[in-house]
Amino acid sequence: MRHPIYRVCSFRIVAPFTLCVVFDDGTEQVIDFRPMLAGELFGPLRDPSVFDQVSLDPEVHTLVWPNGADFDPATLHDWPERIEALAARARKWESQAV
Repeated sequence: MRHPIYRVCSFRIVAPFTLCVVFDDGTEQVIDFRPMLAGELFGPLRDPSVFDQVSLDPEVHTLVWPNGADFDPATLHDWPERIEALAARARKWESQAV
């Protein structure tokens, strides 16, 4: 089974914790990351000054943050189909931290 491989070409911040992400297939997603900002890795991104340090990794072609947080480009590309499961996972991380 072949899975498409996507690369992030560019992004821009469009609102707090929200990015417009452009992919190599010409599509784009506007992604509100707030439902995912929980747990040890993604929780620090709740600080706007940390979240806004997002950059495009030129080697793996995805979004990365200085603390090591990143997302698979395919996850970003298919965000609307994946957000419910991702948000549920983030809620679980948050409940385990208490």
